[in-house]
Amino acid sequence: MRIEHPIPPLYGPNSERLILGSFPSVKSREAMFFYGHTQNRFWKTMAALCSSEVPKTVEEKTRLILDHGFALWDVIASCEIVGSSDSSITNAVANDLTPILAGSRVTRIFCNGTTSYRLYGKYIQPFTGIEAVCLPSTSPANAAWSLDRLIETWGAALNP
Repeated sequence: MRIEHPIPPLYGPNSERLILGSFPSVKSREAMFFYGHTQNRFWKTMAALCSSEVPKTVEEKTRLILDHGFALWDVIASCEIVGSSDSSITNAVANDLTPILAGSRVTRIFCNGTTSYRLYGKYIQPFTGIEAVCLPSTSPANAAWSLDRLIETWGAALNP
């Protein structure tokens, strides 16, 4: 079944670093916000990097991202996907990053996981001309990476 991306991009005029996922999980689509699965380590990672409490509400998550110069969205605008499995994605159509790039100060792009990175390189980088940095996925499916290791690696990339 083809699914359209239901969540608008999160960015502001002061956003400088864009973090791209691949496509929202079932839990994120239900919550209508990024990284909605309670086992995803994205919010814990970002809170640690921003020396902040782990945000619980959409408002707290939005404030954490925007107050620290970040932007969030996903590479894929629509696709066929089974559940939340990136490996099942087929017939992907990419999001247009033009509104984010025109309405912010984004100059650096980071991909949360290899699927996001691969699809960004294939569909979007030819238009933006901005090379992305591939970060290890915060997904619970990436069990090989501990939270501490994610925080260390993400921190080195996002805050060099």
